[in-house]
Amino acid sequence: MLSRIAESLFWIGRYVERSDGTARILDVHLQLLLEDPWIDEDTACRSLLSVMGSDAKPDHALSRADVLAILAIDRSHPASIAYSLGAARENARRAREVVSTELWEVLNTTRARMPRKVAPEKVHEFFGWVRERSALAVGIVESSTSRDEAYAFFTLGRSLERADMTARLLATRSLTEASGPSWTTILRSVGAYEAYLRTYRGVPSAKNAAEFLLLDRLFPRSILFAVTRAEKSLRDIEPRADRAGIGDQALRQLGQIRSELEYRPIADILDDLQRHMDAVQTATSATSEAVRQRYFPTNAAPSWVAEKL
Repeated sequence: MLSRIAESLFWIGRYVERSDGTARILDVHLQLLLEDPWIDEDTACRSLLSVMGSDAKPDHALSRADVLAILAIDRSHPASIAYSLGAARENARRAREVVSTELWEVLNTTRARMPRKVAPEKVHEFFGWVRERSALAVGIVESSTSRDEAYAFFTLGRSLERADMTARLLATRSLTEASGPSWTTILRSVGAYEAYLRTYRGVPSAKNAAEFLLLDRLFPRSILFAVTRAEKSLRDIEPRADRAGIGDQALRQLGQIRSELEYRPIADILDDLQRHMDAVQTATSATSEAVRQRYFPTNAAPSWVAEKL
């Protein structure tokens, strides 16, 4: 496969998943700011922007509207939903010879219908629309793409982004210690609440909910599931028979973070959740860079900040 095509497929997967994950995080936290009058809105908004990899100007107080403008509808901001959907469409255009007509039409239509303004009463509806369009794009790939290298690169990018976004969502748990989102709210935001109830059969506790979202091997939005799937995708792209250790840097990064999560007691992770989630984000970023250097080294890696297509 051409390096250009592989890179485009990898970033289509990442950008589609990024738009979905950002919509879920914003939906939860903007609604929380609306419902809880005791939260310091400026502090919470700055913390949320920080978790999402964005900086805010220090000279004025931030509001829900500012966060929505920066992380949802700003087409030039690299961490926004609008930017991610536009970037996914552009990467699909670059790889039209392998991207199916159905997927191209979904990404192209989604980009064209992306609003430039969202009324306050339509915010939840907008985030639902973003999740539905992302799910439609992923569903087309899952149902109609051969399990070849093209599928492996798409799934690799999507899995790395999912691990990163789930880590960011869990990191927001400590934005405001007294009034942060409950574990029930976090589970609902990733569509995990009913799956959690079937697994644990009880009201979410900090230990069980964190364990489910971090370490469950069967739930597709858990960090462990996403990291394991990314490892499988790498092995599908280039099967190896290393006699001594793992020679591939990307596989090594994923294996290290997977082992760190699997063998560390959940109580230890909860004691310093922010640090461990930062470690997951660092590992996914390092893996992405290792993949870029190995498979498409001619281009600079897109990032959350100061990114250009």
